[in-house]
Amino acid sequence: MEIKKFNIRVYGIVVHKEHILLTDEFRLGMRMTKFPGGGLEFGEGTADCLEREFREEIGQNIEIKGHIYTTDYFQPTRLLDEPQQLISIYYHVELKDYQRVPVSRKAFDFREIKDGAQSFRWIHLADLKKEILTFPIDQKVVDLIKEKFMT
Repeated sequence: MEIKKFNIRVYGIVVHKEHILLTDEFRLGMRMTKFPGGGLEFGEGTADCLEREFREEIGQNIEIKGHIYTTDYFQPTRLLDEPQQLISIYYHVELKDYQRVPVSRKAFDFREIKDGAQSFRWIHLADLKKEILTFPIDQKVVDLIKEKFMT
């Protein structure tokens, strides 16, 4: 099957007091753990996309501190009916109020399993392992995050 479309995703890496913010979600019939963020909409810049996603998901504005990584190899999407080339862009971001993040202490802390269910949690950077994350590009970014943020 020939791939003729791009799927561009933009993610925010939030590190606070040696912890990183993850999101656990149920979408497209599966559980997934990833970094907060989502899909770029047509006519939107990558920073605008990330700011919108954080307002929608966490209810906060963010400050983008810098670029961390953009996919530099071919990665097809795994979950969509129509195959697309996936491009993921990761930024280091800071939240305006870390205390207002709606977090849980356990993974997949949903009231009910339905499409769009989402919960957030902090994990210590030392506990961040590739196998915690669902998607290959997120897994690749783990080493970059540890290199940048672990002292």
